[in-house]
Amino acid sequence: MNRIGLRKEEKAFETRIALIPEHVKSLSDKHGIKFVIEPSNQRAFTEEEFESVGATAIPLKGSGVPVVLGIKEMPMDFFEKDVVYFFFSHTIKGQKYNMPMLRHIMTTGSTLVDYERVVDDKGRRLIFFGNWAGMAGISDTFRVLGNRLEVEGIQPNPFNGMRTTLELKGLEAVKEEFKLLGKRIQEQGIPEELAPFVVGFAGYGNVSRGAQELFDLLPHEIVEPDGLQDLEPKRNLLYKCVFKEEDMVEPKDSSSKFELQDYYKTGKAGYSGVFHNYVQYLTVIMNCIYWTNKYPRLISKDFIREHWKEESRKLRAIGDISCDVGGAIEFTLDCTTPADPAFVYLINEDRAELGVKGDGPVIMAVDNLPCELPREASASFGETLLDFIPALAKADFKASFEELDLPREIKDAIIVYRGELTKNYEYLNQYLK
Repeated sequence: MNRIGLRKEEKAFETRIALIPEHVKSLSDKHGIKFVIEPSNQRAFTEEEFESVGATAIPLKGSGVPVVLGIKEMPMDFFEKDVVYFFFSHTIKGQKYNMPMLRHIMTTGSTLVDYERVVDDKGRRLIFFGNWAGMAGISDTFRVLGNRLEVEGIQPNPFNGMRTTLELKGLEAVKEEFKLLGKRIQEQGIPEELAPFVVGFAGYGNVSRGAQELFDLLPHEIVEPDGLQDLEPKRNLLYKCVFKEEDMVEPKDSSSKFELQDYYKTGKAGYSGVFHNYVQYLTVIMNCIYWTNKYPRLISKDFIREHWKEESRKLRAIGDISCDVGGAIEFTLDCTTPADPAFVYLINEDRAELGVKGDGPVIMAVDNLPCELPREASASFGETLLDFIPALAKADFKASFEELDLPREIKDAIIVYRGELTKNYEYLNQYLK
């Protein structure tokens, strides 16, 4: 009988799981797949919920279960020969901190499949938590903003006193919190020195849409980037501005026009970043873009040092949902946790200080935001994974890689097969030396 294992998560605050009980029941009933759930006291779903749909709760190591689904990185001593592990490995950029894990997977003779590399023909991810990251990210950012404004002596402000996302325990409660915030904005207004209050969303994909879904519960007007300089300072609403690629970069050749596919192809070799031209109008920036070093940054350290000297600056907080350390927001120097979600980038010292006090912008940089809405995030994540499970359960992972019968999307996401880097990922050898 085909079996799938669901691993426990051990990192702090991580209570998500790849499939929820409803998915387990459906897959068991339709495809005869048996599920093993690893015992855990920090999962958003109880063992009893899984056992009620036929799952067995036992430790996975040494169980003989051939395919194990997790979320975050797994400890070294967990990997076993000829077992398939499916999780977010954070290795495809050659991340230094995970190279020992990748090396151990290879030494052990295990197989590693990465959710992040399951993409369609256009390179779009098919298995993701994106919209939940956006929702938790804007919730955390606005609460942090309220704390920062209080430190600055800007009182009363409608953001002060917002409850933490973890405390709210679910999307409906978070939405209610935003509705209450919206009511305070309408009744109390935005402090005069903050109007017009503009929230800029960099990007328009799943992450951005999740953040915007909560933002849209607030009284607001939409403004295009080229209209930011002409805004009326209204105190009973916020402004929303969404930036697309053509707003954030321009061709280096002034005689050329912006072409999206050309930008994706050439990156910063052919385009320069221009997002900094808009920062003077923005109170909050929500960074929702996928970034690699191929592309221009949104905001550099050099820019923020000069901008921070301007008396008229409006920027108070950055919600770096993408959380690429040293990436699109160059001064995102570290990742934070749901317990302490923000740091201040101390400009004169070029370092991060946890909290909201200090001379510099506040950065919300939680790197596992969906864990703050674990039940909803797990449910939607499992929906994106569901169609691939039957093929995983019946595949013969002892066959040669060439003969391995799997959907193209999953096969292309195999980084290590039985201890060897697959062809698409041989470039990682340079980081393993």
